[in-house]
Amino acid sequence: IELRAGMLARRARALIGTSHRAQAWSPRARGLFYANTTAEGGEEEDEERSRAGVMKAPMETKRQSKDDVIVMHPDTSRGIEVLHNPVYAKGTSFTASERERLGIRGLVPPAYFTVNQQAAKIWAQNKTLGTPLERWSHLQDLKDRNETLFYRLVTEHIEELAPIIYTPTVGEACLNYSKLLRRARGMYFSADDRGEFNTMMYNWKRDAKVIVVTDGSRILGLGDLGTNGMGISQGKLDLYVSGGGFDPQHILPVVLDCGTNNPELLNDPYYIGVHKNRLEGKEYYDMIEEFVRGVKNRWPKALIQFEDFQTKHANKILQKYRNEVLCFNDDIQGTAAIVLAGIYGAMKVLGKHRADIVQQKFVMCGAGSAGAGIVSFLHQALVANGLSADEAYKRFYIIDVNGLITAERDLDGPGSEPLKPFARARDDMPEGAKLIDVINAVKPTALLGVSTVKGLFTADVLEAMAAYNERPIIMPLSNPTSRAECTSDEVARATGGRAIFSSGSPFPDVEIDGKVLKANQGNNFYVFPGLGLGAVLSGSSVISDGMLQAAAKAIPAMLTPAQVEEGVIFPRIDRIRDISAYVAIKVMQTAAKEGRVPDDIRRLVAQGEAAMKEYVYSSMYVPEYRPLVFSCSSKK
Repeated sequence: IELRAGMLARRARALIGTSHRAQAWSPRARGLFYANTTAEGGEEEDEERSRAGVMKAPMETKRQSKDDVIVMHPDTSRGIEVLHNPVYAKGTSFTASERERLGIRGLVPPAYFTVNQQAAKIWAQNKTLGTPLERWSHLQDLKDRNETLFYRLVTEHIEELAPIIYTPTVGEACLNYSKLLRRARGMYFSADDRGEFNTMMYNWKRDAKVIVVTDGSRILGLGDLGTNGMGISQGKLDLYVSGGGFDPQHILPVVLDCGTNNPELLNDPYYIGVHKNRLEGKEYYDMIEEFVRGVKNRWPKALIQFEDFQTKHANKILQKYRNEVLCFNDDIQGTAAIVLAGIYGAMKVLGKHRADIVQQKFVMCGAGSAGAGIVSFLHQALVANGLSADEAYKRFYIIDVNGLITAERDLDGPGSEPLKPFARARDDMPEGAKLIDVINAVKPTALLGVSTVKGLFTADVLEAMAAYNERPIIMPLSNPTSRAECTSDEVARATGGRAIFSSGSPFPDVEIDGKVLKANQGNNFYVFPGLGLGAVLSGSSVISDGMLQAAAKAIPAMLTPAQVEEGVIFPRIDRIRDISAYVAIKVMQTAAKEGRVPDDIRRLVAQGEAAMKEYVYSSMYVPEYRPLVFSCSSKK
């Protein structure tokens, strides 16, 4: 049978050549082709095989001697200063020799507790708190006292705590950030500091490998929160550490305070930002330019992640800098990558191959930066799997507040450039058609939402999707939960539990008519830690579309067969470090193929996945206490 399959696959390749169209193949022919391509050593379909069983951190990794100690900053004094520094603090976990060496004997209680014992105590306290915001505040207080213990706790309980330290709870935290702030973290560059950014960078004494920056103009679906958006930058970086293994000493949260147009903040006497209206036009873009140039000068290899910028600015900033510095926009590219990963996961649940994405028809509700980024990225995937560019554009129906966007729509506004080819392809339906009319007319297989309009996917809409599809793909992706287009319960009731569901914020699984609808969460958390890790480790100077596509393919490869059978399209968050490691490997491999890596990384990639796995895992920060020593240059 295997010999026969190999002969058929080789004959198919000879007949089809390199210009094959995946949608023209029968399922059997496609399966034979892909199975034997992998068997003969090809890499194109390698991600189809599950890596859930093999991607695990080795029991022992090669560590350098410098990783076994922490050399304290030369300005650090012996004694109480060590205890009050959250980077060095261990509470009751200082050993007897450390207490003597660091001058803290008698300054801490005599009992000794391990980091595991400390984490268990803090976890028990956190679980007793009444609201998610109280739990968030409790964790922030811990981070201000003891960073290692904070990251240990978050890493061990990432599935439970990710919604606390990031979406949806971080949205409420940002709304109240000026009131909740206890200790300044990261850097604040304001409109009043213009002309000084380059020198201000040196006030941050540590090396920075990843920087998350926001201007606070569009925080989640909550609008202009100004400097209060710092909570987003900090929360995102906490996930880089816990999920991607970045050292917390090498991360930098940043807010660009360009002012705010939010009257509540302007009239709030306790608002921590500049009490001025937002910069616009040339002044605004000059401020962005000064920041990017300052980072490039101070930390030339650092990754910059743009977060929660207004639609009218987000894509323009991304397009200007994406080929100049190592950067990406998570709202545009990260969201697009996780949606594509979810669609690939849905193909698995449907018993199809990844290439069957070309058979899907998509309705996208929301035409902002996220919506435009998603459809553009999905379009790339359709083309990569066999469709022509024009054929792929016709698979999309984009709807905004004014209805269906067609060739008749005037798209000359800021940020609308990516939508134009999709609009030109829509000359077959009336301009401004309503969502329900579009669904009834085109019978889409996938309904996606980034509109931030709560309840947009009504019962009529969901029932129509169920009428035209045995298993419709429904993705209400807007954050936070209060802005989601629908809930998992509404989808389960409207579709009889048959839908493949994925949301941006967490919802519960729903059982109905003996079926369980799995409430998958398409969280960007699956993407950005591994993407960032792979980009930084690869030494690439840019993040290419190919590297993003590689990340999207890698995520569903971490699904187990049992999960696919249950309707799960994303692996469990509690394995986020293994997921990030595999994403990083595939990103590095793609960067190497594209000629973007130095010679040492190119040689590493040539050694194969096992060598890369060891390298990636050994590069990951593990939150554990290590011996503290004073710097040789310390004068204190």
